[in-house]
Formats: sequence, C-alpha cells, structure tokens
Amino acid sequence: MTKKTTVLTQDGYDKLVEKLEYLKSVKRLEVAERLKIAISLGDLSENSEYDDAKNEQGRLEAEIRELEAKLNNSDIIQTHGNFYGDTINIGSKVVIREVGSDETDTYMIVGSTETDPDDGKISNESPIGAALIGKSAGSTVQVHAPAGVFQYEIVEIVRD
Repeated sequence: MTKKTTVLTQDGYDKLVEKLEYLKSVKRLEVAERLKIAISLGDLSENSEYDDAKNEQGRLEAEIRELEAKLNNSDIIQTHGNFYGDTINIGSKVVIREVGSDETDTYMIVGSTETDPDDGKISNESPIGAALIGKSAGSTVQVHAPAGVFQYEIVEIVRD
C-alpha cells in the first residue's frame, strides 16, 4: 500500500508541527492527569470518568499518529516568487471573476490539509481548484460544482 503524500505550504507544515508538539507535550499530560484522577476514584468497571479519559486518550493518540504520518509524508511547496512560470499550480495565488460579474475573488491553491475558504485557501481537489490547475491568466475555466456549472475568468496570477 502506498502512502498518500500530503501537499503543504511551509506555513501549513509549521502549523502542523506546532499542533503536534502541543498535543504531545501539553494535551498528553492533561489526559494522563485525568486518567490518574479517575483511577484514584477506585472501581474501574463502573467509573465513567475513567472510560471518558481512556476514550480521550485513544482519540488523542490517533490524532498524533495521523499528524505524524502527514508530516512524514509531506511535500512542501514553494509559495512565493515566479516558481511555476505562467501557469497555476498548488501554491499559486489567483484572482478570478465569475463570467458576467464585476466582483473578483482571490484564492490560494493549497493541498486538502490546509483548506480554509474563510482565509481564501482552496484545495487543489475542490471543483474550482482542480479547474484552475495548469491554466494561465486570461483563460476561462468551466467549473462543475454541486450547485451547477460556472465559468470563471482568471484575472491574474499574483506574484509576491
């Protein structure tokens, strides 16, 4: 079985490292303390605090393993400068406009791990992100989304 590569910007990678460190150094200690307290209450067979703490420990360890796997199998992409020429790729920041509209939207194309539409980060796997990959400024793309088919003009590829 091949492992899935996680595409990350340097900022996304740094945030995952920070989260992992927090989970390992702070959250693990908190859960361990909860377990210690629950064990001190006695009879574990009918101790809901113990069950809750054990379940939380299991979820925490699963999240830690998942983050470690993502970080170990990550591909950090460059997000500044003229690094892909004139075509859009993961890491590109683009300004698009729906055909027939005057309003523009600016998005950064990122891997699915970093997706945050409220911050203007869309996945390369999303309908808009997938349609934009490989295109250049001035192109028009057709986006097949659950709400229908939309056409967008690529106004600009933003350079840092």
